[in-house]
Formats: sequence, C-alpha cells, structure tokens
Amino acid sequence: MAAIEDLTTEFARLPGIGRKTALRLTYFLLKRSPEEIRRLARALESVAERVRACSRCGNLTEQDPCAFCANPRRDAALICVVEEAADIAAIERTGQYQGLYHVLGGRLSPLEGIGPDELNIPALLARLQQDGDAADGAAVREVIVATNPSVEGEATALYLQKLIAPLGIRVTRLARGLPVGGELEYADGVTIAEALAGRRDL
Repeated sequence: MAAIEDLTTEFARLPGIGRKTALRLTYFLLKRSPEEIRRLARALESVAERVRACSRCGNLTEQDPCAFCANPRRDAALICVVEEAADIAAIERTGQYQGLYHVLGGRLSPLEGIGPDELNIPALLARLQQDGDAADGAAVREVIVATNPSVEGEATALYLQKLIAPLGIRVTRLARGLPVGGELEYADGVTIAEALAGRRDL
C-alpha cells in the first residue's frame, strides 16, 4: 500500500486536485495495463529532462531560444508580459498577436512571500534596456502587461508600469469588461465598471 499512498500524495500536490480526486486517479491508473502506466511515466520523465525555460523570455521549451524568440517574423518591438507560460497558449489561440513574450513565473503576492526578486523581472528590464531583440536592432516600443485581473495581478501590473515608464517605453494593459455573448443582468459590478471605463466609440 506504500506505493499507492505515495502516488496519491504526489497527485494531491497538483493544483485543483484534492485527496479524493488523487485517490481516484491512482485507482484509475491501477486499472490500466502496465504498458500504459509506463508510457505515462516515460512522458513525465521526458518532460523533466527536456523542457527548460527559454533563456530570453522564460517560456517553457525544448529548444533555446524558444520558437517565439527564434522566429524572425515576430515583432520584436512588442513584448507581452504574462504570469505563466500557459498564458501564452491562450493569447496565441486568438491569432491576433504577433509580438514576443516575457514570462514572469508568477505574480507579486506578499502573503505568499512572492516579491519582485522571486519573479523574472530583472531579465525583462535587461531586454528593454538593450537595443532590441530583433536582428535589425529595433528597440522595444511597447510592453503589453497581460497579468490576470486579480488583486495580485493588478499590483504586479502597476509595479511593472512604474519600472518601465522611465525607460520611455509605452506600457499598456489588456482591456477588461463584458464577455462576448454575456448578459448585463448576470455581470458583477466590477466587470460592468471595467466595461464602462474601457468603453470606445462606435
């Protein structure tokens, strides 16, 4: 039973996985064939050995620099700052953004002991103070702060704005408001207030 307990404990460490779900996942795997379990183990081992943070932007990748940083077609004068590497996939799904990225590796959260020193902020400032990432030496003209619209995300965005503004680089924030297909009567007050503040001409 020690092996079952160990696996359940490891599953329970995953975000959003409680003890009951961890136990359910453990018993699900035990019903699979040994080869299926080994395939999962090999995939986990491969990720641990091959995936690293990009030395330029912090994105998780098997190659360094990552595919975004190495792509000459991306606009190197535009950098989108995100909290985690997983956020990049959400932005890429829109097909609307062609710039580069910078992954902070979290957000400011004093209660959790996460300050500026625990985030990938020095590397961002170094990128901005260079002549640019592009081969033609184009300087960064805009930083889009795409942290989550939480208290910690807002604090992180304000902190970054104070650091970047003196460099003479435009700092923008993702717009917030009502989702497409949403109804006003079901929206909370903060969302409606953000939508009013971010209104635009028709």
